[in-house]
Amino acid sequence: MGIQERDRKVLRPLRRAGLEVIPDAVPDGTMPFVAGYRAEDMAGGFSHRYDTPRLVERLNEDWYDLAVSSGLLDDRREFLVQLPQGTRTHQAALRDPYSGSRTAPYLWARVRLLDRWDIMGRGAASAFLGVHAGRPGFAMMALDGSVYVKASTGEIGVDVIAVRHPDRSENILRYLEGIGLRDSPYVDREFKERIAVWLAGRSGCAVSRSDA
Repeated sequence: MGIQERDRKVLRPLRRAGLEVIPDAVPDGTMPFVAGYRAEDMAGGFSHRYDTPRLVERLNEDWYDLAVSSGLLDDRREFLVQLPQGTRTHQAALRDPYSGSRTAPYLWARVRLLDRWDIMGRGAASAFLGVHAGRPGFAMMALDGSVYVKASTGEIGVDVIAVRHPDRSENILRYLEGIGLRDSPYVDREFKERIAVWLAGRSGCAVSRSDA
């Protein structure tokens, strides 16, 4: 996929939703993936049923309140969001989660929240942050990794949760370590390697601090 195709299919829809992608600006050492968290890791969140009046507006309001209170946004309103390395949409991933097992996994992208934004409406409708307006599906993280925000759609409504310091959670770290031990045709090798490199780097930092 060329630069122009990615700009047309991915970056322009996100900009219309109020997210400006900043290329090649993800901080070194960023945690590649977050999963396996439990209730004790949660640091806030909200839920809305699909029949909630003004659903998209309510979702946007609560997302922004959570983004500010949790520290997702820095002083320039920048943060990280997971985007496909190609153009495989969130909707396609939900429809057939294993069809992309041979493709490159999702990667973090650095974005800036513009003055006019609509994450839960136009953003979700872009097909990279959800299925359609009012049906979001995305993962976001603060530039310093201090908070992770996840939105998902369930049977009756939308759930958005915040996880504080995911890189310190024993539940999450145990889950990531398990990915490297599992032999599954549905786990991308590049994805496993990124996690292994991050875990090794984290262990190296811990050893250095203990020797200091």
